[in-house]
Amino acid sequence: MEQDHSRHSEMINFIWKVADLLRGDFRAHDYGKIILPFTVLRRLDCVLEPTKVEVLAEVAEMEERGRPLAYREMKLREVAGHGFYNTSELTFKLIAKDHSQAQTLLKSYYGAFSENARKILDRYNFEKHIADLQEKGLLYQVVGEFAKIDLRLPKGPDDKDGIDNHQMGYIFEELIRKFSEDNPAGEHFTPREVVRLMVNLLLAPDEGEGKTRTVLDPACGTGGILSETEEHIKRKAPQTTVGLYGQELNPESHAICQSDLLIKGQEPDNIKYGNSFTQDGHKEQKFDYLVANPPFGVEWKKVKQDVERFARNGDRFQAGLPRISDGSFLFLQHMISKMKPARPDGKGGFEGGSRIAIVFNGSPLFSGGAGSGESDIRRWILEEEDLLEAIVALPDQLFYNTGISTYFWILSNRKHRGLKDKVILLDARGQWTKMRKSLGDKRKVISDSQIAAVTDMYMEAVAAAADPEQSPPENVKILETKEFGYQRITVERPLKLRFEVTEETLTALRASAAIDKAVDAGAFTDALKLLVGERWATKAEAWDAIRQAMVPAGLMMPTGKPFQKALRDVVGVRDPEGEEQYLKKGDPHPEPDPDLRDNENVPLEEDIDAYMKREVLEHVPDAWVDHTKTKIGYEIPFSRQFYVYAPPMPLEAIDAELMSLETEVRRLLGEVTK
Repeated sequence: MEQDHSRHSEMINFIWKVADLLRGDFRAHDYGKIILPFTVLRRLDCVLEPTKVEVLAEVAEMEERGRPLAYREMKLREVAGHGFYNTSELTFKLIAKDHSQAQTLLKSYYGAFSENARKILDRYNFEKHIADLQEKGLLYQVVGEFAKIDLRLPKGPDDKDGIDNHQMGYIFEELIRKFSEDNPAGEHFTPREVVRLMVNLLLAPDEGEGKTRTVLDPACGTGGILSETEEHIKRKAPQTTVGLYGQELNPESHAICQSDLLIKGQEPDNIKYGNSFTQDGHKEQKFDYLVANPPFGVEWKKVKQDVERFARNGDRFQAGLPRISDGSFLFLQHMISKMKPARPDGKGGFEGGSRIAIVFNGSPLFSGGAGSGESDIRRWILEEEDLLEAIVALPDQLFYNTGISTYFWILSNRKHRGLKDKVILLDARGQWTKMRKSLGDKRKVISDSQIAAVTDMYMEAVAAAADPEQSPPENVKILETKEFGYQRITVERPLKLRFEVTEETLTALRASAAIDKAVDAGAFTDALKLLVGERWATKAEAWDAIRQAMVPAGLMMPTGKPFQKALRDVVGVRDPEGEEQYLKKGDPHPEPDPDLRDNENVPLEEDIDAYMKREVLEHVPDAWVDHTKTKIGYEIPFSRQFYVYAPPMPLEAIDAELMSLETEVRRLLGEVTK
């Protein structure tokens, strides 16, 4: 794997240096528009090279015999060994040898590709770039540089110089990142071993099943996850027909993914261009497997109106809408809408149905409190639909341009019967090997043996869920879905006040709009000057004193609620020993004090009164719960489930360590002063 990364870096650096030829003649943000299509074209050129002679011989024979067009298309694909072909005698190497005819030859070579290949290259406006390079005298140089690089497929499993589709996907992704001026922070190419593990967990329960399988990735990038999914299915069930589908918003990634499918013999038109949220490229279609590594924490503000309309109409996003700054749950709901319906088979299992694997950061586990969009979505997935099968925590520092912790979410509408209303939590954070040389933020890799170990743990967990007598592996928890729910209660305590008049009180009363509206604030405060320094234990005593002070000034105390509240808020002072305040007589509880208000999360299945008695009333006997404010929430506190208490170092050990360090410092200082 380290050798693969070295090979990737070598290729990327070489192609990146080709961009140096464009400096001065093209703007920097246009480099990618030229270099990426040339990389695609060179890849196609290298892929077709092994069958070039046979294709040309077939073309000559067809022309001699006058074969019909439909036959030519089918036969040439068969001879080329791919879903596309090129009928020209030219190659990059031949074009590079004739500097004076580079434009003419390259256009001729480009035009000799089969229509499906030309269609992909046309997305890059390739002929315009050829003309621009020719005008600036750079075309033959760019072609010559690309002719030096070998982008062929491996000839076999031992061919270390060939580049398979996943490796090529990494090269393309890295080039896109380098050439992009505003690469979104949340977009991350998925390392091959992460894809392999995700696909293992997605497909392990189904291995050997089915003759035809369809796979969708709604954020497919250059198609790396789709490729690995197909390869895994083919390894386990060679006779299975696999159909790959995807959608991608980045135009360069979209074209590259199409070219990848073209090389693999898949249908490039299955990869749709556009935003999966607003332009569902596979409307009405359902799939057996759905996989994705969507951008982390990317906002959906630009498509807010469309998404809200879909949600109102019950189209895909009916479970709820997450915060505008993170569209992760929109991707997941979109994928859920593409699941095939599952029907009981009468044997305790299901017919039909689908499975989902998606990569998330930690935010979807717990972001959003009770009553929020995220919490409602988790509730819908866990309780209402019982779709969540497992969450697998991965090591950090696995991705090339972020070191954050990530998680697999595995969902299915045909969960094993032992997992009904249950969820597997699998902690694989310790399953990693340190890389000898880091690649960007990637410092860890999951080895083949560790992938196998995690997959085995997963299947053991599924078996343990079905058999109460079987214990799950050490790093696995199997929880009831209700255990993720909680009641968000509001704990109130009484507002307790004493009452006093001070100089500050008079200033506040004079500035109060509510006081001035009900009575002349100046005259009122002048009347109360005689009460400065006075203090009362109850509101009744204070109000009686204030009324008496107002009489000599010819004033009467207003009875309106705004005045009464404003006066109390100024004259009343919070005091733990003060009088409890009531909004009106007969209320079951005193007026709550907002400053003392607190919230508690009570497990969904626990009685709130019992919780209060055990956890709250022992410390604050006057507290009560405002049940009108109670909300139901759902979160998945993954780390809390695997927390292991580590006792602090004993004082004796700390003293010994400090003494040792002090001795070492003295020794070093002694050496300096010698």
